[in-house]
Amino acid sequence: MQNRELFYRHLAQTSPAPLALEIVKANGATLYDAAGKEYIDLIGGISVANMGHGHPRILAAMQEQLNAYLHVMVYGEFIESPQVRYAQLLANHLPAPLESVYFTNSGTEAIEGAMKLAKRATHRIHIISFNQSYHGSTQGALSLMGDEYWRNAFRPLLPGIEHATYNDPAVLASITNQTACVVLETIQAEAGIIKPDKSWMQAIRKRCTETGALLVLDEIQTAFGRTGSLWGFTAFDIIPDILVLGKALGGGMPLGAFVASKQLMDCFTTAPVLGHITTFGGHPLCCAAGKAAMEALLEEQWIEQVAAKEKLFAEKLVHPKIIALRSAGLWMAVTFDSFETCKKVIDHCIAQGVLTDWFLFAANCLRISPPLLIQEKLIEKACDVILNACDAV
Repeated sequence: MQNRELFYRHLAQTSPAPLALEIVKANGATLYDAAGKEYIDLIGGISVANMGHGHPRILAAMQEQLNAYLHVMVYGEFIESPQVRYAQLLANHLPAPLESVYFTNSGTEAIEGAMKLAKRATHRIHIISFNQSYHGSTQGALSLMGDEYWRNAFRPLLPGIEHATYNDPAVLASITNQTACVVLETIQAEAGIIKPDKSWMQAIRKRCTETGALLVLDEIQTAFGRTGSLWGFTAFDIIPDILVLGKALGGGMPLGAFVASKQLMDCFTTAPVLGHITTFGGHPLCCAAGKAAMEALLEEQWIEQVAAKEKLFAEKLVHPKIIALRSAGLWMAVTFDSFETCKKVIDHCIAQGVLTDWFLFAANCLRISPPLLIQEKLIEKACDVILNACDAV
């Protein structure tokens, strides 16, 4: 029985039409399928592979940890060097008071932890999130999700969630002394790379401070150089109370985290004790890979190259069928007149060896989120394929 048949028979399917590419090898910004065909990776595992595929420093760190130990105890009980050292590295590159890291298995689980922490710390239940936001698919994260199409089939969801309009000042009046937290993406991802106004972000920060509500920033896709800076929130001159990370955090391994002040995070240690626990969160192999990836990102100066590569994409992707190009570093939404046009372009690109897709809340937009180390020649080649696809459809 072939892998394709096994895939459809035994793997739970998430859509009626998965890409169903059988990838057998990946290196840098290139993927290879079972037939030996090459694909320029413009998805990066949905902003996971910021350091590309098969980076030698990540592989070496993983091998070293493999030789030491894998899982030895539930999270938080043993002193495990990969966890401790990675948490220190993150804290050293975050502004005060963000110094206490809770590692999880995924970004979605980090969102769940952040919601619990906000409720525990404030003793409030009202939470504000935003339309066209995406924070994951678990019950709490789904309750935050800003689209009824995905929420409706799974009701009842968590009570006390209010959905506001992103970048709309009207939300400020909804933040009161009954609000536990405001959860928002620093840049909206699945809405098609939507940047907020700096003044709006600062007004939310100010209002949260005034009312005692916590500001939770979801940088699951935004962080680790994707936008041209290590963290997205620094562009707005604000500091969140809780920062949520995932995707690129693990250097290709499954890892999420939420980060807060030590005082805030200590709310989980009593009343009740073990207020938030996980078996595999912060797995030592994942933390070793993530730490090596972050060190390589910083030391090899990939972030410093993001702006020039963003400009190259923007200069190349000019075509009558491209209505707009929204970008935040190496994170772009190429806008077409409809989902039908976009899907045809995507299908043509994949057939010609360029892997891309669309956005959940912006189906007429083609996604570009390649590894940050993608070479200029691959950018030019990928853009030529996209333009040829525009001509073909």
